[in-house]
Amino acid sequence: MSDHSRLYIVGAFLLGVALTGVWKNSSIDDRPWNRRTERRMQQDQKRLSNTSKLSDPATLKKSLIEFFDQFEGSKGEVKEGIEGCIGGTPLIKIKSLSEATGCEILAKAEFLNGAGNSPKDRVALNIIEMAEKEGLLIPHSGDTIYEGTVGSTGISLAAICRARGYKAHICMPDDMAVEKSDLLLKLGAEVERVRPAPIVDQNQFVNLARTRAAEHTADPNKPGRGLFADQFETEANWNAHFVGTGPEIYDQTGGRLDAFVSGAGTGGTISGVSLFLKQKLPELKVVLADPPGSGLYNRVKFGVMFDPKEREGTRRRHQVDTIVEGIGINRVTHNFEIGRELIDDAVRVTDDQAITMARWLVENDGIFIGSSSAVNCVAAAKLAKQLGPDHRIVTLLCDSGARHLSKFWANTEPIGGKNDVSLHEILN
Repeated sequence: MSDHSRLYIVGAFLLGVALTGVWKNSSIDDRPWNRRTERRMQQDQKRLSNTSKLSDPATLKKSLIEFFDQFEGSKGEVKEGIEGCIGGTPLIKIKSLSEATGCEILAKAEFLNGAGNSPKDRVALNIIEMAEKEGLLIPHSGDTIYEGTVGSTGISLAAICRARGYKAHICMPDDMAVEKSDLLLKLGAEVERVRPAPIVDQNQFVNLARTRAAEHTADPNKPGRGLFADQFETEANWNAHFVGTGPEIYDQTGGRLDAFVSGAGTGGTISGVSLFLKQKLPELKVVLADPPGSGLYNRVKFGVMFDPKEREGTRRRHQVDTIVEGIGINRVTHNFEIGRELIDDAVRVTDDQAITMARWLVENDGIFIGSSSAVNCVAAAKLAKQLGPDHRIVTLLCDSGARHLSKFWANTEPIGGKNDVSLHEILN
């Protein structure tokens, strides 16, 4: 056998092994990643075929070496710091809900973002990067980011601040799960837990964070400046999901989805994702998932920011009346309003429904989630029943149940015990 033939056969065999491995590691469906893989295989096979036509053994050998060097180099990927682990989260099929409803219910696993382990990683990173570009933050100068949050945004900011050379000061209501403030402290953030109060109160946690940032900047004895992150109003919030979460969902579904379901706290996620997806899929149905006590349900359904548990003229509520954390609000925010007209419907989810759904997902799927994720899944299942079989619905799994042990998960039945609750009973 000639050197030419021997090199070609060895090269073709190795290429086949490598590409078969790549092919087997991907599921056989219509995701765009698999279509790209197939096109890449076809291109590589064509390149190898052209290489085989080379008559000079030395040139053929060089061509094969270059080919495999390029192929090997494309397999590895090194992330640039913890920030590089933000975004690109997987889209997973929730098998139990899909089987029970006849619809394909998919969940964007946002708890796998690598800094603060929630979709707020995207927002926190965008806030910081935009401030850096505007010259508002200088690493290792004492510059401090202040934010009022119920937990997840603060955790994301604290982690990314550590990575970028800034400090974090977080103001939060004192009725939030204690593990959130414990985690913030372990990340080196300063934490102020304050009494829950309405937004008209200057000591409300968001207003207090704004005040603390201004006080820092004005204090000549404090190094650096204070920057108020302002997650409820900043353009960096919805924009992070418009350029990240929305396109990822579109690519991962191959543009084939019938509905998107999400709760809203600041409103940035549902607005940003909707603004992207609706321009690609005008017929897409966007549905808000809302807990008890929140006014967003009626804002979508009737255009009025009012909840049945509130009487007109008594709007100075201290908090949303639910054990669900992270979603639900009784005031209008810029981030919600920017996408509100794209939201087609709203679903109210009770605390009992959320708790039972969270337990159902552990029992049936091994998925351990927090309260807002459970609300999303109840709403997605309700929508699936409404739409009927053979629809594809995407929702979000925002964070792990590990942040909700002392409150949301505190009174649930033991996992692995008698579980005779049906999905029908949960939804009704």
